[in-house]
Amino acid sequence: MTPALVLLLAVIGVSFSGPLVRMSHADPLAIAAWRLGFSLLVIGGILLAQGSWRQWRRLSRADLRLALAAGVLLALHFWSWNTSIGYTTVAASVVLVNTHPVFVAIASVLWLHEPPTRRQWTGIAIAMAGALVVALPDLGGSGDAFHGHALLGDLLAVLGAVTVAGYFVIGRRLRVTLDLWPYVGLVYGACFVVLLALAGITGARLGGQPPRELAIFAALALGPMLLGHTGFNWALKHLPAYVVNVTLLGEPVGATLLAALLPGIREVPGAFTLLGGALILAGILATAQRTEARVAQG
Repeated sequence: MTPALVLLLAVIGVSFSGPLVRMSHADPLAIAAWRLGFSLLVIGGILLAQGSWRQWRRLSRADLRLALAAGVLLALHFWSWNTSIGYTTVAASVVLVNTHPVFVAIASVLWLHEPPTRRQWTGIAIAMAGALVVALPDLGGSGDAFHGHALLGDLLAVLGAVTVAGYFVIGRRLRVTLDLWPYVGLVYGACFVVLLALAGITGARLGGQPPRELAIFAALALGPMLLGHTGFNWALKHLPAYVVNVTLLGEPVGATLLAALLPGIREVPGAFTLLGGALILAGILATAQRTEARVAQG
């Protein structure tokens, strides 16, 4: 299977995430925990069949700590983003959470000591302006459809962007050491444990889910998790990171189309979401294109 085909399937997979979360009536932590639980059943079977779990033995303590940190960040991403869907529109939530390449650039300065160029900072500024445009109706108090909590949903979506950026930054390093299934098994497993702990602390109900909810959880595991997240993690070892990041920008388009078409949602994006989303995508694309030029020169 070619990397281009894997990325296409991954985009299709993650595009179902927002609409499926919106259709669920379960607690956000329950949605995330069941999604990871179903995914780990499949991943565990693959690890046992291949015996590739033995790669964990060669990890240093530092790498193990990084893997655990990635799992914690992914858990916080799922909690914050799943919660945001209940407060703001699918389009706004998905567009804002997909500002994560901006935060990857910031992490490059603070952690990797690879500061962006002036053109990249310009792209980041454009993307941030787009995020502000998306949130403007909520800042003006017009989010009546979501009981005045749309701004909270937007902020939670941005938190989801920050945490998933950290998850991807760590993943770029660990995928050099680990093959795909040992990597996702370790990180998804850590994420699952954190989600269970958060559910216990907050009192979120995990058990007793009706068949409809279980079907949604299984669909989230199959599409956004195993096809989407795992597909992107696979691509990180076969393609430059900027290619994966640019491809990820297809998610807001796919999710917005699905949210507008699905009978249970029927959310038609407004002018602010369309304009802000276009600015965000233009800004991130400008940043990624500059990264492409830098890689080509190197």
